Amino acid sequence: MRYIDEFRDGALARRLAATIAAEVDPSRDYRLMEFCGGHTHAIFRYGVQDLMPPNLRFAHGPGCPVCVLPMARIDQAIAMAEQHGVTLCTYGDLMRVPASGRRTLLKAKADGADIRMIYSTQDALAIARTEAGRQVVLFAIGFETTTPPTAVALKQARAEGLRNFSVFCNHVLTPPALETILAASGNDGGDGDIGTVALDGILGPSHVSTIIGSRPYEFVPARFGTPVVIAGFEPLDVMQSALMLVRQINAGVARVENQYTRAVTRDGNARAQALMAETFGPRDRFEWRGLGHLPHSALRVADAYAEFDAEQRFPVATGNGREIRGCECPSVLRGLLEPTDCKLFGSVCTPENPMGACMVSSEGACAAYWSYGRLRHGRAGDAIRGDVDAAAGSNAEASP
Repeated sequence: MRYIDEFRDGALARRLAATIAAEVDPSRDYRLMEFCGGHTHAIFRYGVQDLMPPNLRFAHGPGCPVCVLPMARIDQAIAMAEQHGVTLCTYGDLMRVPASGRRTLLKAKADGADIRMIYSTQDALAIARTEAGRQVVLFAIGFETTTPPTAVALKQARAEGLRNFSVFCNHVLTPPALETILAASGNDGGDGDIGTVALDGILGPSHVSTIIGSRPYEFVPARFGTPVVIAGFEPLDVMQSALMLVRQINAGVARVENQYTRAVTRDGNARAQALMAETFGPRDRFEWRGLGHLPHSALRVADAYAEFDAEQRFPVATGNGREIRGCECPSVLRGLLEPTDCKLFGSVCTPENPMGACMVSSEGACAAYWSYGRLRHGRAGDAIRGDVDAAAGSNAEASP
């Protein structure tokens, strides 16, 4: 199958692993942050970390859109449904994320609020068309990847005159979060106000980059001296991208490279960008779980579409959400801790009883560790590494 099977070839993976093992400098450590939940799951599903030399480690960044949404925004959505009686439509992962008092959208639905799970923005539009007597609110979340479908829904609603449709906008932007992480890590020589780890390279997100292109990441090497490689989702994509970063780091250079050339260009999708610019505008500040309030890091419904802005149509007053005591999701999102460093992981916190968003979302790091990583230690990992060491000893080579 084109673009699938060839990027999961086991023999080529071992040759790539051997090349990486041969090229890393044994006297230094390599800390690479994948800024995408899809990369995190690929790393653990396919055992990519086990194929890396011991001094190359992946740090998990804030690339899960459900995970970075703060509790206060879920509180606000629940309040809209309960105080204004709207029909709140959202995606499945978000239904089970704990908000204040461990209340979830699913629990609010059980208590009588009209909250419905949808699979696309078009589902929300369909409900608004068929239930004209209900006010339908789309709880829109996600990075630049999922923003264009929301933009299309806004344009359709205005074109059709759907006065009972509006959007609760929680779309966030990747570059400001990446800038915050790098500034906090001290990569620019300064001290940030949140704790994180020093980073040697960045695996740039895949789907986000198909929309915005690689150009928006060029500030990273220019300001921080940190190399970036836009990486595809498949295991060999991730491994080749890691090798490209290792080579930049060893050479003492920093630039943006694009491994995911089959989908990403420098300038991205101009039509999608135009849709976003027409229907949304930047927020002055927006809160991210684990990162705090970041300037110009999220979108709001544009003034030209204000009649479809749920925050203006259905205002509610809520407090500041507080993380569940002991949950380390914010630190995991900064790459400061691994999920297994959290005392709640695997005991109190499981997919059936999540304490934080990182265990709920299909892109969350804790969910990845639970599904693929929590048993990948000891003899299994040693056996895989033994294969890699043997391959490295045979001087096998892989294409750069």
